[in-house]
Amino acid sequence: MGNVGTSTNEIAGERRQLINVAYRLLGSVAEAEDAVQDAYARWYGLTRSRQEEILSPGAWLTTVTGRICLDLLGSARARRERYVGAWLPEPLPDRSEWDRAGGADPTGPADPADQIVLDESVAMAFLVVLESMTPAERVAFVLHDVFRYPFAEIAGVLGRTPTACKQLAASARRRVGVARAPMTATGRTDVVRRVKAAWERKDIEALVGLLDPAAVMTADGGGMAGAALRPVEGGVRIAQYMVAIADKAPGLELLERSVNGVPGLVARRGGVVMTVASFDVSDGCVTRIWAVRNPEKLRSWAPAGR
Repeated sequence: MGNVGTSTNEIAGERRQLINVAYRLLGSVAEAEDAVQDAYARWYGLTRSRQEEILSPGAWLTTVTGRICLDLLGSARARRERYVGAWLPEPLPDRSEWDRAGGADPTGPADPADQIVLDESVAMAFLVVLESMTPAERVAFVLHDVFRYPFAEIAGVLGRTPTACKQLAASARRRVGVARAPMTATGRTDVVRRVKAAWERKDIEALVGLLDPAAVMTADGGGMAGAALRPVEGGVRIAQYMVAIADKAPGLELLERSVNGVPGLVARRGGVVMTVASFDVSDGCVTRIWAVRNPEKLRSWAPAGR
């Protein structure tokens, strides 16, 4: 894990990788940033002689970051129990889209979200499945299957044998296999675009036609923004709910934007992002909608966030 060397540049160069690891483990940009900062603080807290004894600072930092994330995941269940309504991972923007649209300030400070690689391993559907794993399963699976770290090194993070870590990853892999149907990009953009058009027209019939009859919508308001406290189930109920939201928010502007690397929608009012919606699409129909409304999770979507 990482590169040999102890120069300041080499140590700083590990930051991007660590942020990517921590976000996938925690599902939160803010928590990922805190975990990485904590790992760096521990590195710089070492004596110079101790630093020089470490052959791979990158490996050391990844191990420490992984352990910090493991501790946070262990306490997450209690935090989720106190959370108002459903908890969803923090959505990530594709900054290039906002830059082209004039929605981001390129002169502002760097945002940790900008350092996260947008690929299948950060798709909302994938992150939601990761939430169903035990902390140890999640760490073993993400480090091995996503980042290709060997089980011998993952063992140092989890404090278990390589064989035990292999078993944890296999267990996590079964969860992913059961929960995720094969997805393709074909038609996904078109479906989301048609959902946007029907939503803007407040056309319940058209929305129902685009939603799988067994579709589920989960909203995360965190008690800070209005949102259904329980998942809304069924295409008809979801369509009615979406139109009711539009009726209550005159002037709502819908934008097609990439959300965690896949087509999604952003609802903006008065220039402020109110909702970021991610979709799972199968056979031309929307099967899942994840709508994040908690403003604390939308900071990366604000122009001032850069």
